[in-house]
Amino acid sequence: MCGRYTFTANSQALMERYDLQDIPFSFDEGAEIFPTNTVPVVLPGKRSGLFYWGLTPAFAKRPLINAREETVLEKVTFREPFQANRCLIPATSFFEWEKRGDKKQKREISVKHLSIFSIAGFYDWYEGESGEKRPAFILLTTEANEQMKTIHHRMPVILEKEDEERYISQQTAIEDIQQLLHPFNGELIIH
Repeated sequence: MCGRYTFTANSQALMERYDLQDIPFSFDEGAEIFPTNTVPVVLPGKRSGLFYWGLTPAFAKRPLINAREETVLEKVTFREPFQANRCLIPATSFFEWEKRGDKKQKREISVKHLSIFSIAGFYDWYEGESGEKRPAFILLTTEANEQMKTIHHRMPVILEKEDEERYISQQTAIEDIQQLLHPFNGELIIH
């Protein structure tokens, strides 16, 4: 499970990394991102937006922040948004808690040779407390790769840079999308 991550880059770095046409919003740079924060996401067509982290369907007592890539198409709550509304979640690191005896140690994990990487996500519309509709996203998780297994059994789906456009494109068949969802093959840096 990925319950926190960071995006420590500025808006210029975000635009350059994703070749975005414009960023019509401002955001906090360098902050640790928690569920229910509003943060940048990347959409098809070289667009971006500020989205709320966590879907809150009527049955949920708290926002749903992660979905397992293995079962995302089986879950009624996730199936349609995953098929229609995929997005990239820009990140500079993510956190996981390593169990050491009776205690847990917070570990920060980044991707070697990538200052900004993309976590696979999808979004739907969330009704806020005042009744307004706003977009909210969920991160996809997968089994841990060899490096992560010593810390946790799950990790976010980190997309290869060359697969990002295919992942968010509505032209890509869902079967091809599923082939992109796997444990990260690259090298991680664990702090």
